[in-house]
Amino acid sequence: MKKSLLLLLLLLPFAFPAWAHTINYQLDKESGGSVFMKYLVLGYEHIIPLGFDHILFILCVFFLNTSLKKIILQASMFTIAHSITLGLAMYGIIKPPTNIVEPLIALSIVFLAVENIYSNKVKPWRMVMVFLFGMVHGMGFAGALSQLGMPQYAFATALISFNVGVELGQLTIILFMYLVVARQFAGKLWYRRLVVIPASLLIALVAGYWTLERIFFIS
Repeated sequence: MKKSLLLLLLLLPFAFPAWAHTINYQLDKESGGSVFMKYLVLGYEHIIPLGFDHILFILCVFFLNTSLKKIILQASMFTIAHSITLGLAMYGIIKPPTNIVEPLIALSIVFLAVENIYSNKVKPWRMVMVFLFGMVHGMGFAGALSQLGMPQYAFATALISFNVGVELGQLTIILFMYLVVARQFAGKLWYRRLVVIPASLLIALVAGYWTLERIFFIS
């Protein structure tokens, strides 16, 4: 009971959607190296601490299986997928509407969280879903990056460094959870019953709330 309450307290801040996808940065014309570093930081910050929806998605990836190899494999599929759509969107090849992308991002979290409750292993089709959801999240990254603005003289540099920052943020979450949670408790008999299932249920509830909010309040 105490463990479940602690998980609830940790996840409550994620219910405040105003904090998600918030990037505010005044861009001045600077050198390529300076642009790289600043967009690297912005990409990282878009995950930690600002990207609560993306954090919950990565946590869903983590909770299904505590094998670091399988976690990284899923994260790699997610990375490849969102890199594709991020690049396509930023170069104007695709123009995904925000009012569709944002609810789909929330729904992707609900889907993985519910799967975590009913499944205890990574199945082949899970990789396919993570890849498809990654493409949706990439469109979300593109929306945030478009609001920020891109320097035309260093467009590719900013795009690549932002993406690298996003990956570093994701790896930070994975390694932190693996070292602090998986290595310490994954072997316990109560781990799935008292950690994985309650955490996944709370994530599903938060993401479900986001889904409804984004459907009815994003225009």
